[in-house]
Amino acid sequence: MSSTKWSIKNNFYVAVVGVPGVGKTTICKKVSKKINLPYINYGDLMLEIAKRKKLAGDDKELFSLDIDTQRKIWEEAAIRIRKIDAAMIDLHGVDQSPIGYIISLPINYIVPKLIILVESEPGQILLQRKTDTKMRIKDTLKTLKEHINILRISMIICSSMLGSKLYILKNIKLEESVKEMAWVIEKEKDIYEKCKM
Repeated sequence: MSSTKWSIKNNFYVAVVGVPGVGKTTICKKVSKKINLPYINYGDLMLEIAKRKKLAGDDKELFSLDIDTQRKIWEEAAIRIRKIDAAMIDLHGVDQSPIGYIISLPINYIVPKLIILVESEPGQILLQRKTDTKMRIKDTLKTLKEHINILRISMIICSSMLGSKLYILKNIKLEESVKEMAWVIEKEKDIYEKCKM
């Protein structure tokens, strides 16, 4: 385990994005422990807020709420994260909805130093989704490929607008992906701290 101290001021955020089933949450949790960087799952935080407000009791109820209510919860989650000095934020980046794709990276509230886009083979993602009982998304190979492309384009645009670095991580073998993500984050932290001197 790293002895890194994440007592950074001026907010050091790493946004880890990927389509559902790509394996980002598993990687994030392992990396968080490895480098001692606080981990926040955006969806879990939204659900916690919704439960406190007695608006939803589980994910299904949360994502059945009208878009405006979901957006208010999403904004409150972003404001809560902004109070933390350093965090790895696990979120989809782009969500599917009945009205089309919605960018879920809260760029008006949080400016990540680094955006890590986790990708994997579409066939592997669909296979993973079949084993996950919580998975809400029903995709064909064609719609999944579209989602992956939309996410990649959206993150290129977001990183350009925000001045964030964008790193694309191919999740093939879990332990290799964990090592790679940990290395990239610690490298970015080193650069960030040198720039502050």
